[in-house]
Amino acid sequence: MPDFKTLDDLTDVAGKRVLVRVDLNVPMADGKVSDATRIERVVPTIRELSEKGAKVILLAHFGRPKGEVVADMSLEPIAHAVSEILDQAVAFASDCIGPVATDAIAKMQNGDILLLENTRFHKGEEKNTPEFTEALAADGDIFVNDAFSAAHRAHASTEGLAHHMPSYAGRTMQAELEALEKGLGKPTRPVVAIVGGAKVSTKIDLLMNLVKRVDALVIGGGMANTFIAARGTDVGKSLCEHDLADTAKQIMIEAATAGCAIVLPEDGVIAREFKAGAANEIVSINAIPADAMVLDVGPKSIEAINGWISKAATLVWNGPLGAFEIEPFDKATVSAARHAAERTKAGKLVSVAGGGDTVSALNHAGVADDFTYVSTAGGAFLEWMEGKELPGVAVLTKGI
Repeated sequence: MPDFKTLDDLTDVAGKRVLVRVDLNVPMADGKVSDATRIERVVPTIRELSEKGAKVILLAHFGRPKGEVVADMSLEPIAHAVSEILDQAVAFASDCIGPVATDAIAKMQNGDILLLENTRFHKGEEKNTPEFTEALAADGDIFVNDAFSAAHRAHASTEGLAHHMPSYAGRTMQAELEALEKGLGKPTRPVVAIVGGAKVSTKIDLLMNLVKRVDALVIGGGMANTFIAARGTDVGKSLCEHDLADTAKQIMIEAATAGCAIVLPEDGVIAREFKAGAANEIVSINAIPADAMVLDVGPKSIEAINGWISKAATLVWNGPLGAFEIEPFDKATVSAARHAAERTKAGKLVSVAGGGDTVSALNHAGVADDFTYVSTAGGAFLEWMEGKELPGVAVLTKGI
């Protein structure tokens, strides 16, 4: 486990100005937050610091304003949502640096919470310029990073600040890092990875890294068709990246060299059209009709995948096994997710999952709360799975 400081190491914070980087990049509808999951995740850190008497100053981005002030990317409406969820007043400042921010912070009492305006309204945020970072740092005594989801970016508020003041991981960041360590850092073996989704092209680095670190790699979703086609099997009208056949072959060679089993579908659920309730049938993966497409893995494949989950001590999951958004092509994803959840609840499996579609799929299966850890981090979770160093995490392990 990387050696980073947590809130357990932060004892005397009363009266201190604590800059807390959080992820408040939440979906909005009609000016209101439509999914508050990311806000709920950072509540423990905010509440703990507030109760210890810190002046809690929240830093966050929203959308991609590219260094310009964009009215509908203001964090002001989100301050109200944070206040409601915390059941505590949350003040708002219309800038994150300069006199506006400094004056708002000067008015704070111990335990108060203040949300500063979108850090990305300044070009210096994403460029991590010394001038902007120093302007942020001028208003704080301590830095707490609780935004793992932004940790793959070397921005001023995710990485730069840690060079200017004592820095700590918040509770969400801590939980994420501890879960990821169990998943791929120092996992209990055997380790099985499930990787699904539409395209191999978006996950080449991920697959190349995983075959060297896991005992079995289950490939599902549209990307499985690319591997099946690379073996010389006709996949009909299925989603397939034929131009990546050589890449798929290379991944299979790397897996064989590393002793990693590649698990591909043996059968599939096919249809002639991509819509809910479309006429469908189950065929052997070697007998896909020329005018049909595979939209889910079949029952034999589900049995094989669940067999691998039964053998596993650790499961890492990214991406659905089929077109889970439309019935009946959600069966494989739901079956595997529920089997993994049952084994996790029985204490037989450490299950770590992440990525946008994965979270949606586990919610669809009704088991997101039963996994050991479900990451909402998206890009940061993928880069971690690819074996890349995350700047926002690395800087916490180095300290100042």
